[in-house]
Amino acid sequence: MRIRDFRRAAIGSGRARTCFAAAAVAALLVVPAPAQAAEASGEVQAGSHRVASVRYDLGDRAFVPPPVEAGQYEGANELAGVVHYPTDLARGRFPLVVIQHGLWDTCADRRASVDLAAALKARDAAIAAGDTVEAERQQKSADVAADKLRGWPCAPGTEQISSKNGYDYLARDLAAQGFVVVSIGTNGINATSFGQAPTVYHARAALLNRHLAMWQRLSATGGGELAHRFTDPRDGRPRRVDFRGRVDMANVGTVGHSMGGGGVMQQAADLRRGDWPAGVTVKGVFGLAPTANWDNEPVTRVPFAVMWGTCDAVRGGNYFEWNAGRNTVPIHKFTVHGANHAFFNTQWSPSSGQVSAQDDATPGSKPGTCLSWDGRDVDEVALTEPTQRTLTSAYVSAFFRRYLHGETTFDPILAGTRRPPGVPADVVDTRVGPPLPTG
Repeated sequence: MRIRDFRRAAIGSGRARTCFAAAAVAALLVVPAPAQAAEASGEVQAGSHRVASVRYDLGDRAFVPPPVEAGQYEGANELAGVVHYPTDLARGRFPLVVIQHGLWDTCADRRASVDLAAALKARDAAIAAGDTVEAERQQKSADVAADKLRGWPCAPGTEQISSKNGYDYLARDLAAQGFVVVSIGTNGINATSFGQAPTVYHARAALLNRHLAMWQRLSATGGGELAHRFTDPRDGRPRRVDFRGRVDMANVGTVGHSMGGGGVMQQAADLRRGDWPAGVTVKGVFGLAPTANWDNEPVTRVPFAVMWGTCDAVRGGNYFEWNAGRNTVPIHKFTVHGANHAFFNTQWSPSSGQVSAQDDATPGSKPGTCLSWDGRDVDEVALTEPTQRTLTSAYVSAFFRRYLHGETTFDPILAGTRRPPGVPADVVDTRVGPPLPTG
């Protein structure tokens, strides 16, 4: 297994790629970040619902992606999710939001992480000294360590890196505002995706549809694969939660980060709507630093938003530019000055203390700055972990309250004319792609 940087790469045919060909940019409405604080209209208010959480796990290799036009994806994935939901489910039906994480290490083997870093350092020193024999030896040592970090299932006694829990902050905020939120695991796909660029995003989309199908049946009948499978995240004991008739499967949102962003955009593509499970309608899609999927199929019929950090080197999914000018519904792009790739996920961020966690931004010339990757090549004030996540939650919440709850008071935030409370001034630039006229 060759060493690749998970944080700065898309999946290619055996090689990591750090950039993609950009499509032509359509005519856009560009709105600079507003300088004044938001007033009454369009503010993201604190949620009024109490929130509880359960999880489910049907097996580390319970899902095998179906074949697609490009071929059969080789590998299996877990069917596991962490659920945050309003405790007052009996009050009505709540929209469902499903979150899919991106590509990252899968196993929390701290010894392997130390060994990998040491081997790579020694390999680079050998290369600099012109010692090809030693460089190859160290490369082999690095490969062994990498296999321990990036396998699936993880070795006995080694915990998984639960990337799906890295969005608990966002899931809690959304649940408090009246959504049932499920963050799903993709560690199995992460362990097998290299060299499978033509099929990996189809596999991610199919995984998303599988979870949606399970939730549709649970909500409609109280039965299916998820019946009696919920457990308490704290102690693993069974938990009974009655979701029957309480989840609005005709009012679904999806969130994807990194390659998960490419996955949710694949699933929302115009050509793929027929793959949605019966009784499921996706009404909004939010991509957090989404990578480019292989097919770049148009997404013109579902409102979507993408959020990018200027200090994020993983810049591949220009979905806004690719679809603007042919969209039949509103689309949005939020550019966040000083944001990086990892801080959207707490498990990937240094404060977690998790194996492989890191600040993946390129340091700027001064402390507290990061180098921009948006073509300007300038120093930006680096956002802290809490600031980046507060901002993320505010904009994702505004988006789904607009497109799943139908609350038009959030239009000013999505248009860039107001900013949510807690979001610093002059940090977010907004682009809006107005829908094409109909009739």
